Amino acid sequence: MIKAWGITDKGVVRTQNQDGYYLDVPSEHLAVGVVCDGMGGAKAGNIASLIAVETFVDTLQHAQGEPDTPPPAVLARAAEEANGAVYRRASSDPDCFGMGTTMVAVMVVENTAYLLNIGDSRAYHINEEGITRLTRDHSVVEDMVARGDITPEQARTHPRKNLITRALGAEERIRADLYERELVSGDYLLLCSDGLSNILSDQELLYEVIHGGDPADCCQRLLDITISRGAPDNVTAVLFQIL
Repeated sequence: MIKAWGITDKGVVRTQNQDGYYLDVPSEHLAVGVVCDGMGGAKAGNIASLIAVETFVDTLQHAQGEPDTPPPAVLARAAEEANGAVYRRASSDPDCFGMGTTMVAVMVVENTAYLLNIGDSRAYHINEEGITRLTRDHSVVEDMVARGDITPEQARTHPRKNLITRALGAEERIRADLYERELVSGDYLLLCSDGLSNILSDQELLYEVIHGGDPADCCQRLLDITISRGAPDNVTAVLFQIL
C-alpha cells in the first residue's frame, strides 16, 4: 500500500509560486508524482512549470493503455512531451522566451520506484537506516563537487549554486536521467524543489520524515521550518510512504 501527500508555497521572499507538482495513487500498487521548479522571469517560470506538469501527466495517463511499455520508457516519453510543449511555447511567445523548468518524477509500480530528473529538483529515499539522495543535480556546483573542486558542504553556500546545466524546455530535445530503487515496507520517497533542499540538510529531512511526527503532517512541517528560516525561494515537497 502507498500513501502520498504534497505541499507547495511561494515562500517568504518571492511574490509568485513558480513551482508546480502533481501526485496520484490510483491503486495500492501504483503511485505517480512530479515536481517542477520553473524559471525565466516573472510570468514565464510559472507557465513553464504548469505546462510541464500538465503535459507530463497527460502523457502518463494516455500511456495507461499500454501496459507492456516499461515504466522508464513511459517516464522518458512523458518528459520528452513536456519538454517539447515548454520549448514550443518559449519559442513562439515573446513573453516566455528563455523559460524552462526542472523536473523530478517518480512512478512506483509494486515494489520498485522508477525515477527521472532534469535540473536540480531532487528525490530522496528515506527509512530508519538513513537517507539517500537518488538523483544527481544537473548544476554547476554538482559538477564542481564531482571533480573534487569543492565539498558537498561548500556547495550548499556556493554563489553559483542556483546555476543549472540542464532544464526542461531550454532546448528542442532533452536528456533526462533515469533511476530505479527497490522499496520495502517502511520506506519513504521525498520529491522536492531546491527551495526545500537548499534550506534543510539531509539529516534534518531524515529526522522530520522518520521522527518528526505523523507522516501526513510531514510536508507541512518541512514547509514550516523552511519559512521559519526565511524561505527565499518557492518550496515544494511530495512524500510517499510505503506500507
